[in-house]
Amino acid sequence: MADLWWIYSKPVPADGRELWTLFLQCSCITVVIGGLFYNWMFASLEYSWHLSVATAVSFSLLLLLTLLLVHPARCVFSMIMPTLGTKQGRKLLFSACIMIAVVNITPNIVSNIKTILQVIKCICKNSSDSLLNSTALLDKVSWEFGGAIQESIHSIYRPMNGPFRFSLLQNRSLIYQKMHLAGEKISREFLSVEVLVKDSIRVANRLAAGFFMLYLCFESTWYLKNYLTDLRFDNFYITKKLERLATDRRAAHLLASSSKKLRRPAGLKLSWEEVVLCLVQAMLVTVALLLMLLLVAVDHFAFSVADTALSKAAQFSMVPVTLNIKYKVGAGVSWIMPFLFKVFGRPSEELLLGDFDRTYHHHLIFSSTRCTISPARPPERSVLLVLGLLFCILYCSVFLEALARRLCRGIAASFFPSHEHRRLLHLYSKLARRHSE
Repeated sequence: MADLWWIYSKPVPADGRELWTLFLQCSCITVVIGGLFYNWMFASLEYSWHLSVATAVSFSLLLLLTLLLVHPARCVFSMIMPTLGTKQGRKLLFSACIMIAVVNITPNIVSNIKTILQVIKCICKNSSDSLLNSTALLDKVSWEFGGAIQESIHSIYRPMNGPFRFSLLQNRSLIYQKMHLAGEKISREFLSVEVLVKDSIRVANRLAAGFFMLYLCFESTWYLKNYLTDLRFDNFYITKKLERLATDRRAAHLLASSSKKLRRPAGLKLSWEEVVLCLVQAMLVTVALLLMLLLVAVDHFAFSVADTALSKAAQFSMVPVTLNIKYKVGAGVSWIMPFLFKVFGRPSEELLLGDFDRTYHHHLIFSSTRCTISPARPPERSVLLVLGLLFCILYCSVFLEALARRLCRGIAASFFPSHEHRRLLHLYSKLARRHSE
C-alpha cells in the first residue's frame, strides 16, 4: 500500500511500470466515482436515465485524464474525500436528507390528506342523498295525515285546503355534478400544490447539490493553495519528521515545552477549541434533526387521522330516524251554535274531529361501499431507517472534522515532501525563537 501511494503521489512516474500502475489506480478510482456519480444524479437528484449515464461517462473520462496528467489535481481530489467529513460534506448529506424526505414523506402526507377529503366527500354525498330521500317520507306522511282528517270528520267541517305537498327532487344529477366538480377542483388544487412543491424543492436541491460539490472542490483547492503559499497555514503539528529534526539538533525540549500548543496529526485527542467547534456543529445538526422529526411526526399524524376517519366512517354508516305524529282535536260549540243546532236539528255537544297516531321510520346513510376511498398509507419504515443512518453519519462527521483536516494535511505533505520540509524548518525556527525569548 505504501508503494502504491508513493506512485500515486509522485509528480511524474519513473518508468513504464509506475505509469501502468498509476493508470490502473486512476481507472479504478474513476470507475467507482463514476458509478457513485450516476447513482447520485439518478436516484437522489432525479435526473433522467440518459442524462445521468451521459454525464457520468463524460465526468469519468474527464476525471481519468485529469488525475493521470495533473499532479496537483490528484492531490486536490485525494483531499476531497476527507473534506466530506467537514461541514461541506455535511451540507451534501443535508441535501440528500431533504430530497429523501421530499420524494418519500411529502407524497405520503398528501395521500393521507386526500383520503380524509374522500371520506368527507363520501359522507356529504350520502347524507345529502339520504336527506333528499327523506322528502318522500314527508310527502307520504302529509298525504296520509290529510286523508285521515278528510275521512274522520263531517263534510260540513272538512277543511277546504288539502294536505301539504312535499315535492321530491327526482333529478339529483345537478347536485351530484356540483359535488363532483367541487371534489375534482380540490383534488386538482392538491395535485398542483404537490407538483409545485416537489418541483421547487427538486430544483433547489439540484442547485444546492451542484453548489456544494463545486464548493467542496474549491475548499480542497483553497487548502492546497494556502499550504503551498503560506508556511504558517495549518502548521502546528508534532510530526515524526519534526521529532527527528529536533532530536538531530538536540532540541527535544522545544517540543516538550510547546506540547500544549502543538498537536499530533495521528492522535485522536481534540483541543479545547476543536471540542467547542464540534459542539456548535452538533447543535446545528440537532436543529436539522428536529425539523426532520417534525416532518415525520406530521406524516404519522396524517396517517393516524386518515385511518381513524376510515374506521369511524364505517361505524356510523346508518342513523335511524323515527317520526311520530299524534293528532287529536275537537271542535267546541260557541254561544250562537245552540240556536243553529236547534234550527237544523243537530245535537249541541262538542264534536270530535278524530285522532291520528302513527310512527314512521327512516335511515340517514352517511357512508356506503360504493364510495371510492383510497386506503391510508402508513409511513415507510425504510425511509426512516435511511434518514436515521444519514443523521448518524452527520453526528459522526461532526466529531471527525478535526481528524479529517489533519488527514488533509498529511495528504498534502505526501504529495509535496520538499515543501513539507520547508514548513518543518519554519515551525522549528518559530519554536526555537519562542524558547529563546
